[in-house]
Amino acid sequence: MMRSQAVKLAKEIGNKAAAEELGIPKGTLGTWLNRARAGEIDTGAGTRSPEESLNLAQQLQAANKKLKEQEKKIRELEELNEFLEEASAFFAANRQKSGRMNG
Repeated sequence: MMRSQAVKLAKEIGNKAAAEELGIPKGTLGTWLNRARAGEIDTGAGTRSPEESLNLAQQLQAANKKLKEQEKKIRELEELNEFLEEASAFFAANRQKSGRMNG
């Protein structure tokens, strides 16, 4: 809980002032700010800057695009698998017929 509060304070009054007020090294606070930007520290709703929100929106858009591409690939592979199963059954049936005729 302290990390998220420290990040909020730093955004309000600046890194140096927040680090001094909390009695923690400025580098530690900087690390927490970076982790908060990366989404690793939850600072609650409404605490992200417009740049951070835009970055998250871009990441979400990229993830959705990748998901759609993967879903398309899965459909293609399922269709190919179905075709191969049918082809395998067809050739197995032909082998049985030719085996009976020759036998």
